Amino acid sequence: MMIDKDWLKSHAALVREADFIDPAFYTKYGVKRGLRNEDGSGVLVGLTTIGNVHGYVMNEGEKQAVEGELYYRGINVKDIVAADRREHRFGYEETAYLLMFGVLPSAKELEIWKARLGRYRRLSDGFKENAIFHSPSKDIMNAIARAVLFAYAFDETGNPDDPAIERCLNQSVEIIGALPTIAAYAYQAKAHYHQGKSLMIRNPDPRKSTAENLLSLIREDGRYTRLEAETLDLALILHAEHGGGNNSSFVTHVVTSSCTDIYSSLAASVLSLKGSRHGGANLRVMRQMDEIKRNVKDWRNPNQVVNYLEKIVDKKAGDKTGLIYGLGHAVYTLSDPRAQLLRKKANELAREKRRMDEMRLFETIETRGPAVIRSRHPRAEDICANVDLYSGFVYDMLGIPKDLYTPLFAIARCVSWCAHRMEELINQGPIIRPAYKPIYRPRKYVRLKDR
Repeated sequence: MMIDKDWLKSHAALVREADFIDPAFYTKYGVKRGLRNEDGSGVLVGLTTIGNVHGYVMNEGEKQAVEGELYYRGINVKDIVAADRREHRFGYEETAYLLMFGVLPSAKELEIWKARLGRYRRLSDGFKENAIFHSPSKDIMNAIARAVLFAYAFDETGNPDDPAIERCLNQSVEIIGALPTIAAYAYQAKAHYHQGKSLMIRNPDPRKSTAENLLSLIREDGRYTRLEAETLDLALILHAEHGGGNNSSFVTHVVTSSCTDIYSSLAASVLSLKGSRHGGANLRVMRQMDEIKRNVKDWRNPNQVVNYLEKIVDKKAGDKTGLIYGLGHAVYTLSDPRAQLLRKKANELAREKRRMDEMRLFETIETRGPAVIRSRHPRAEDICANVDLYSGFVYDMLGIPKDLYTPLFAIARCVSWCAHRMEELINQGPIIRPAYKPIYRPRKYVRLKDR
């Protein structure tokens, strides 16, 4: 039942007035908004052995731009991807093992690991019905979070609240294995119950990779090419980890520090990732690309594209925020290694799909967009394409529905959340509780008069 509109309007005004804080106070009291320093670097709040995002160095107190690098447990992600290509294999499962255990598996260990994940791909009938199909959600991320929370009731470890590492590891493997199927079924449930489409449920194949299973589960015919599966596998690898400071992984540390259960912790991280500022960026890229193609007479002409980008930055086009989505990053300055790797694979896929004209449009934005931004914002010195510039285009070429763009991110990142949770448990830090300075003047207890 909706609350009276007049009441909502008047009391929303009270909320805005009561909660407003003069931005000058943040500078006055030295508050690091967004846990960022004035030079854009992150405020140091923890230590991690899991991942490292390297995009700049500090030289005598000054931030100096460098080529971007991404490390998983000390190994450059470029080396991981290169090994997968040399051996013509899917690499997400090995990457997941590395992030969880800190070492690369032997061939035998990798097969055992894949088999364990495969065992949990198939969901029980009771879980499917109660957690997914009984009350299908219009938003897949909400459906995933609810299913993860519901898994608490199906936990077979004996005590789902016990923070012992052995128990946490067992729970983690189950969730990592099941999440791709949960997301695929949640999408099918939405398509059927909210969009009137046929309900198409296919069982996952425990012998196949995460990428192969995902494509098989969401496609009517269950078919895919080797290149399609390789491209999705690469996207999963590149989204698997991004340091402990990204919003959803930091949520994992914060919630875990309260000593709650793994299901609550992971559900919180899923819902953090759902936010448009975090996991939904590639959707904004694709909406902006659609707008460019609608409004630029010849979007194959780089100069015409640049003219429209200028309108976007001038807040005369786009969503009027002045942002070119897919450009810029909080850490990366000269380059985002994820964007570089995904661009190469996107080129291969675009040739197969005969969409090279669109591929060139994305490349034009990557090469010409930063100069447009710098021409309007002189302080914006180091701007590079980020992974979101190409990920949405890749998903679109794969025929993946937009509803699943952010869930794919969650599937990839889940292993990292599990690793960060265990890192928090093992190191037993105090509950994470930063300080907030109260801004108010003492006043007497006086009720408002009726108006």
